[in-house]
Amino acid sequence: MTNLTVEAIELTRLYGGREAVSNVSFNLTQGQVLGFLGPNGAGKSTTMKMLTGNLAPSAGSVKICGIDMIENPKEAKALIGYLPEMRPLYKEFTVDEYLTIAARLHRVASRNIKKAVETAKERCGLTHMSKRLIENLSNGYQQRVGIAQAIIHNPMVVILDEPTVGLDPIQIRDIRTLIREIGTDHSVILSTHILPEVEMVCDHVQIIDKGKLVFNGGIDVLKRQRVGNKLLIGFNNAPAPADLLQIAGVSEAETLENNMMRVRFAENTTPHESIVQAAVKNGWGLYQIAPDQTSLEDVFVQLTYQDAAAVETPVA
Repeated sequence: MTNLTVEAIELTRLYGGREAVSNVSFNLTQGQVLGFLGPNGAGKSTTMKMLTGNLAPSAGSVKICGIDMIENPKEAKALIGYLPEMRPLYKEFTVDEYLTIAARLHRVASRNIKKAVETAKERCGLTHMSKRLIENLSNGYQQRVGIAQAIIHNPMVVILDEPTVGLDPIQIRDIRTLIREIGTDHSVILSTHILPEVEMVCDHVQIIDKGKLVFNGGIDVLKRQRVGNKLLIGFNNAPAPADLLQIAGVSEAETLENNMMRVRFAENTTPHESIVQAAVKNGWGLYQIAPDQTSLEDVFVQLTYQDAAAVETPVA
């Protein structure tokens, strides 16, 4: 028996003849947190709307726990909890009143509504806010209420669209912690344009740009792409780039400021020890050698602005 919870198959959405989303495919399993990443206008929210059944795809299909979203929309939607970018809150209600309504709308059995409300409040840190009007809550607590309504019926899949936008740093930290906790029991899709958020919260990453997937892989794959095959080296007496190119495995050498050099080495080679030995032999005064990590932002730019075909790795 498979624990596959979401199957998106060649999702495409046209607006006025333009492809806002083009042939996007991916799978999600139970207990997995998928980061759906891309610049503003890349097609993230459109994809989220198709996954939740709020927007019909022009082509392709969505299955939730094996149930086709087009053929059996009620059954498929019952397995989803959704927090859109614009929170669906009735701010004139108290937290208890609103969550009770949400439970009824999600068809939680009457005898279980009170327990479902209490469980959602506890998981989202809202127990002490039960009788407060939603309009009087801070932005962060309103976001917690939005997440509470998304999980109140204990869905198999929780979809969160830009859940930390507009929050302060403390609120962002708390919401990220909450998302990680939810991900232990549910499958979570987190749509965001914030790179560090994906690295902190998700175990799988997809990057979309101009409606197309440009990266599909585990968070460890993204981290390895950051590290790459470069070294940042500090010398007291920096050698000429030509001297470093004599070392086996070194393919490029670049002189930087303050006697620093950047070295690129060939795949499947480790010239680190040879560089150290050459530095000692030639009196270069080596005082630093470390991987030269590419920033998350640079990786993002490389992926989203390349003209090449989509970079894709198989889903585990």
